[in-house]
Amino acid sequence: MAKYNQIAEKQLHQIWSEQDFISDLNSANGESIVVLNPGEYNENSGGPDFKHARIQIGSLTFVGDVEIDGDYSDWKNHGHNINKNYNKVILHICFSNRQKQNYVYTSDGRKVHSISLENNISVDNLQFEIKLAGKKQLNNNINLKCNSEIQTIEKEFRRKFILNLGVKRFENKCEKVYSRLKELKFISDLELKEPVIRYELTKEFNEKDFTHSDFKEKGIWKQLFYENIFEALGYSKNKTIMKKLAQNVSLEFLTQFSNDERYLSKLESIYYHISGLLSEDYLQEENETEYIANLKNEWKTISKIYDGKKFDETQWHFLGQRPQNFPTIRISGGIKLVDAILNKNLIGTIIKKFSEINSPKALISSIRALFIIKANGYWCNHYVFGKESKVKLNYIVGLSRADEIFVNVLLPYLAVYFDMFGNETLSKKVLKVYNEYEQKHDNKIVRDVSTNLEIAGLHKKTIYSQGMIEVYRNYCSKNRCLECEIGKQVFT
Repeated sequence: MAKYNQIAEKQLHQIWSEQDFISDLNSANGESIVVLNPGEYNENSGGPDFKHARIQIGSLTFVGDVEIDGDYSDWKNHGHNINKNYNKVILHICFSNRQKQNYVYTSDGRKVHSISLENNISVDNLQFEIKLAGKKQLNNNINLKCNSEIQTIEKEFRRKFILNLGVKRFENKCEKVYSRLKELKFISDLELKEPVIRYELTKEFNEKDFTHSDFKEKGIWKQLFYENIFEALGYSKNKTIMKKLAQNVSLEFLTQFSNDERYLSKLESIYYHISGLLSEDYLQEENETEYIANLKNEWKTISKIYDGKKFDETQWHFLGQRPQNFPTIRISGGIKLVDAILNKNLIGTIIKKFSEINSPKALISSIRALFIIKANGYWCNHYVFGKESKVKLNYIVGLSRADEIFVNVLLPYLAVYFDMFGNETLSKKVLKVYNEYEQKHDNKIVRDVSTNLEIAGLHKKTIYSQGMIEVYRNYCSKNRCLECEIGKQVFT
């Protein structure tokens, strides 16, 4: 279908109220539908559009509600199928029914006739929105199913629920940190002498009881921090492969080059060759830059001692990413942070700041600055290899990404670290910082959920924005409305 028309529901409301049809109404199985009373228009924001209607379908007369949607699919999209307030609906009206379905179902399982008015009304004076199939719609905002009746839930209840989810999300991240820490300890105990992390978790690992004394080795804490930073730098589309890259190019492997005068050049060669982003195609370039030539030259030696996994350029996502988020740029930033971990005591510096700086705002500002990295050299005017950009790049890791690393990587990491070594004072300080943190940037999910739940302003605080992400990803987007505390009150 090249295109379809969408009519505003308010126009359908008027047509239904005036019974302005050009032909008789019939159900899908051919039964006549006679409207004895279209019902009273429901001016409230929640519930069916018309109440107390009387409609004869075939030989039976029904008394109840009428719901009107633009398209048949809106019955489920708007959550009517799980909302008890729609259990008295006796007829579902829609303009279009591309799904060719004849019934909708209420939350108590009752089957209700659904009819399309597309061929029953005159469209001469109606205004339509023409949408091209396959084209991105301008209005792609997130619309939660509970939005139409959200005001029936006390704002304080909504606030506390999102706050609790923000706490839960943080606890889940701490659990993830601890789980990976145990894996790294197990790998270390196996004394693998390979340049990459290659292992399978065995029954022995699953049965092992870990104690706090098992985690005194600094190397596993550094590797853990490094992996999580790379994952955060990958954003949603490249986070998995970025973490795999960090697991394969372990810090233990990189340490052997730390005293080399061309250390950073070697790191860049290692990452860009192993990632597959510096492909052999560049060997054919007549205008090959000195930078690319140096990376290839370094790899001639390094490739002889690296026998681990290599990735392919096709495994990385560039499409749909802003150029500054390209994996080439994020790896460049990651390399600078690897250097800071191995040679500039980044983790020790952070812990020292947490111990000495009492003001949460000053602490946040001081530590966040450690993750902001300015662009230099080749990546000032390149987003990919071999193609110079007209727009200069100022930062390869900016304020927004530094915020993400602080909240999603550093705070859970420190919470586990301080708890592990019994520093109750600093453990509490981590939670205090998380409670008071305000990120400089938000995202579309947070903005839309905040609007839908009508809790504007709270999204500026990290603990609430994390709660909004949690409710959307684990409840709303998975249609788990009846497991959500807000959904339970709205729909049951």
